[in-house]
Amino acid sequence: MNLCVVAMPGSEHCGEQIAEHLGVARCRLESRRFPDREIYLRMLDEVQGQHVAVVAQLRDPDPQLPGLLFLADALRELGASSVGLVAPYLPYMRQDIRFHAGEAITSRSFARLVSNAFAWLVTMDPHLHRVASLDAIYDLRAVAVPSAASIAAWVRTEVMNPHIVGPDEESEQWVRDVAARADCCYSVLRKHRSGDRSVELTLPDLDPLRGRTPVLVDDIISSGQTMATTVRELVAMGLAAPICIGVHPVFAGDALTVLEAAGASRIVSCHTLQHPTNAIDVTIPLAEAVRAVATDRERNP
Repeated sequence: MNLCVVAMPGSEHCGEQIAEHLGVARCRLESRRFPDREIYLRMLDEVQGQHVAVVAQLRDPDPQLPGLLFLADALRELGASSVGLVAPYLPYMRQDIRFHAGEAITSRSFARLVSNAFAWLVTMDPHLHRVASLDAIYDLRAVAVPSAASIAAWVRTEVMNPHIVGPDEESEQWVRDVAARADCCYSVLRKHRSGDRSVELTLPDLDPLRGRTPVLVDDIISSGQTMATTVRELVAMGLAAPICIGVHPVFAGDALTVLEAAGASRIVSCHTLQHPTNAIDVTIPLAEAVRAVATDRERNP
C-alpha cells in the first residue's frame, strides 16, 4: 500500500501511533515560525506517488488552519497521489445554521476549505446535530469513525454495574450505542441552555440507577458545565458519584477543575485530543478507516 503519514506540529504522537499500526512510514515535516509568525513548512521525505494521510488534532484550530492548508497544497505539488486529512476531533461543527441575521455558518465555511484542500477525511464522532451527515456539507469522501465500541470495551473492563447516562438529547446517539455494546441500560436527560455557561437539566426516573454506577457519556467536553450540572444533580439525588467520559476532551478554560469540583469519581476521555484524562485508545479504529480509504484510492484512483 502506497501510504505514508505526515503529522502536523503537536500531533506527532498520534501520527506515530497510526503509522505504527498501519505499518507504514511517517514522513518527516520540518515546521517553524518566521519572526513575523508566518509559518515555514518543508517535507524532508519523498511523497511522490504516495497517498498521504495528514494527521492533525485540531484543538484550537484557528492558528493551525493556514499551515494545514499550505501543507496540503505543497503535498499535491510534490506529487502525492492523494492527500487526506485525519482529524480525530473535527472542529467548527457547532454553528450549523444561522441563528441570528448576518451570522456566518462556520461549519459550512470550514467544510468548503477542507474539501478544497483534501481528497478525503477521516474523523471520529463529529458533532452532528442539525446536519444529518458529513456528506451534507463536505464535498469529499468523509468517514466518521464511531467511538462506541472503544468506550464500551473500557466500561466493561473498568466499571462495576454501569448505567450509561446521556447529559442531553444530543448525546443519545452515543449513549444508546455504548449501552448496547456494554450490555447495560441507559438514560438520557433533557437540557435547556440559557447561555454558554448556564445549563438547566430535567432528570428522568432515577430508579433504574439505584445501586449502579452512573457513567456519563458525551461527545465533547468543552466548558464542562453540562456534565458538571449532571454530576451535581445525580449526587444530590443520592446516587453514586458518576464517572464522566468524553469522546473529545476540549476542556476549555477551567472546565476540568469545574468538573472535578462537581464530584465526579473519575474523568476519562478518548485519545482524539491529547489531554491528561486520556484513557480510551481509539488508534485502531481510526487507523483502519485510513487503511480502507487508502486501499480504495489505489483500486479506484
